[in-house]
Amino acid sequence: MKKIFVLSFISVGYFLNAQSLSNSPYATYGIGDVKFDNTIETSSMGGISTAYISDFTSNFNFGNPANNTNFELTSIKLEATNENNYFKTNYNNTKSTKHSTYLSNISLAFPLSPKMKMGLLYQPYSSKSYDVLNSVETPAGSGNFNANRFTGKGTLNTAQAALSYNLGSGLSVGAKANFYFGNLYDINEFTVTNAELINGYETKNSIKNFNFTLGTSYQKLNTSTDKKLTLGATATFGNTSNMTTEYKNSTYYYGTGETKIGESIIEQKNANSKNLMPLNASLGIGYGSNNEWFLSAQIDYKKGETISYFGKNFDFQDTYKISAGGWYLPNYNNFRSYFSRVVYRYGAFYERGGLKIANNSINKYGISAGVLLPFKTSNIQRMSGLEIGVEAGKRGTLNDNLINQNYVNLKVGFNFADKWFRKNLYD
Repeated sequence: MKKIFVLSFISVGYFLNAQSLSNSPYATYGIGDVKFDNTIETSSMGGISTAYISDFTSNFNFGNPANNTNFELTSIKLEATNENNYFKTNYNNTKSTKHSTYLSNISLAFPLSPKMKMGLLYQPYSSKSYDVLNSVETPAGSGNFNANRFTGKGTLNTAQAALSYNLGSGLSVGAKANFYFGNLYDINEFTVTNAELINGYETKNSIKNFNFTLGTSYQKLNTSTDKKLTLGATATFGNTSNMTTEYKNSTYYYGTGETKIGESIIEQKNANSKNLMPLNASLGIGYGSNNEWFLSAQIDYKKGETISYFGKNFDFQDTYKISAGGWYLPNYNNFRSYFSRVVYRYGAFYERGGLKIANNSINKYGISAGVLLPFKTSNIQRMSGLEIGVEAGKRGTLNDNLINQNYVNLKVGFNFADKWFRKNLYD
């Protein structure tokens, strides 16, 4: 089954109806195409966040909740992402292009005290949206066709609440509660020429999952040179709920639109999985000059998991991601030159993917860049502004008739930061 699924669906079927499939064809496996990327700020720097403490008082770090020592203002962020994917396979030298735009981040963060900070965030975590028809004449020239239709839809969202506490002497700790919720659907339908009925195998995943992220960081600042060294670490664990999967194998035919008529259930069963969001951990190190520049590197590890898919278990391998990036601010005191007060970001990453097809790891790598264009009223203590980020990269392979995916993603958002609830000193 796996061999047929890989060759006929991934390599062939996707391109036979390319206009119906959004984002990556590899989204058909597991929980879909992962969208979660923290914020424009960190994704523009290759994804670094574990050892990144912002020099500015308006940026809250959700990747490592311990890294919010300098956060002092109330911050509201709204961000959107435009994805542009370009696919190619050696099967008939086929090419395809896909585009999508979605709201990628909403967050609110504020200080509870000089030492304790809090942030709330919503993001889509992953999604599925595809409709693929694969029709094969069997035998060739007979006029009889076997047809498979693969459809999928749904979104998995995440809501997070993070707390950060400064212990003093450069040491901070943080904790984040992560709640994942949503429904994901996959249907494999089969029929042949002149058949009255369609055989459909439907998988519905209902997800309500809760886990925790713990983080710590240490930063040493040399006050004589303004140079600083930052170390950070995070771990995510403790699933407290599971994914309920419903399978239904049935026959039917379609009436008007997508209405099923005369459905007869052959088999129906449920299954539970508790390792949807397995253990993952991150280590990072950074070095920079206060309010001038910063450079960081980190490594992320995620334990492989087993996902039930069309009634069978599908194993994902352990993954790791290596990231490097940073930012540069020319001169925040130069009010004669606007672009001297712009924060410039840059980064790169390589990720060994958890998905493995026909002995090929579906790896991913890319480069990124971005800017924070400050509002007119912004200064070094309050860096509100327009956030713009771009990421270009590659995923997949052409080996074994699989798919090579090149992509360019544009991210745009606003960070509105100010000091709320201030007491008036004078009437």
